[in-house]
Amino acid sequence: MARHALNITDSAAQRVKELLAKRGKPSVGVRVGIRTAGCSGLSYTLEYADEKGKFDEVVEDKGVTVLIDPKAVMFLLGTTMDWSEDKLKKGFVFSNPNEKGRCGCGESFHV
Repeated sequence: MARHALNITDSAAQRVKELLAKRGKPSVGVRVGIRTAGCSGLSYTLEYADEKGKFDEVVEDKGVTVLIDPKAVMFLLGTTMDWSEDKLKKGFVFSNPNEKGRCGCGESFHV
């Protein structure tokens, strides 16, 4: 099994495929990043990627392409990206071994 900066579960890959199919315009894939936000300092970002950035880390797995913003790579190494749905919420979930803590609402983290 190939080692990637970011691991993608089957359910996350399927959801990315669905989102890209619904978008209505060609996309390279999705881009994962981080931004300063929330009470713990950092939060994950996810957006459509129209093109590959010069320094993006490229993860191609399970039929999808996920680009990692170069400023986020060191924070995301070893992270697993999953898709989760239950009665109360649905969304992408990041299981990050680099996290040292999360805020109470789970929207932000720190390393």
